[in-house]
Amino acid sequence: MQTIPIPISSTKNPLIKDISLMQAKAKERKKAGVIIIEGKKEISLAVSAGLFFRKILYCPDIISVQEVRELTGTCYDPAEVYALSAEAFSRISYRETTGGIVVVADEPHKELSCLKISEQSVFIILEAVEKPGNLGAICRVADAAKVSGLIICDPHTDIYNPNAIRSALGCVFTVDVVQASFEETRSWLKRNGIRSFAAELNASEFYHETDLSGKIALVFGTEATGLTAKWIDEADRRIKIPMGGVIDSLNVTTSVAILTFEAMRRRNFNPD
Repeated sequence: MQTIPIPISSTKNPLIKDISLMQAKAKERKKAGVIIIEGKKEISLAVSAGLFFRKILYCPDIISVQEVRELTGTCYDPAEVYALSAEAFSRISYRETTGGIVVVADEPHKELSCLKISEQSVFIILEAVEKPGNLGAICRVADAAKVSGLIICDPHTDIYNPNAIRSALGCVFTVDVVQASFEETRSWLKRNGIRSFAAELNASEFYHETDLSGKIALVFGTEATGLTAKWIDEADRRIKIPMGGVIDSLNVTTSVAILTFEAMRRRNFNPD
């Protein structure tokens, strides 16, 4: 039996208010155990990743129900589906390029034990990431480089913040993203024989002169303060990027891209 869309025209509908609140507040998403996904590309990647859709909300003035069915595939019928007026949809949509559809899905949960490790695996570790935009951009780097996993340690932002999903173009669903504490990650690295390389301004070793072979993890801190002492002290090696100009550091996403693609280049872009 096919799901029949339920019409919503009022911007004061309780569901519209709830989703608008969850869009804005991480604690409301966490309490409900859901994430909010906007955009056709992002939703298609969430479908491919096997996420469970609780609710599908679309605006018939922008996208047809047939297009919604095709986009969401097997996720359509198990979900509650709502057809919104343009006014109601504008309350839950954060951008004009959403494509007329917003999805409420179960929040994915992955553990360190889920990560696949090969003899040439490259992992990215981010400590205390604060900005959803940076996290999303780094997810795109991780996807492009085809790393073995992205580990978020002690984050200061919701890793499934709608802004992170948008800036990642949905790559938060194509990469194995795991949230863990410093202690959990340190134990996991040692248990699996993975060498850690801390990107650190005061390091004495340049990345292009460093042996990056074998199972490795590239560790990065925040743009404001860099890595904390515990990560610097625990790292197997400390490395830096040569800076030939006036400034002494790069945007964290740029630093991640440089070191990650160098590690993958040495593997002929085949970490398996």
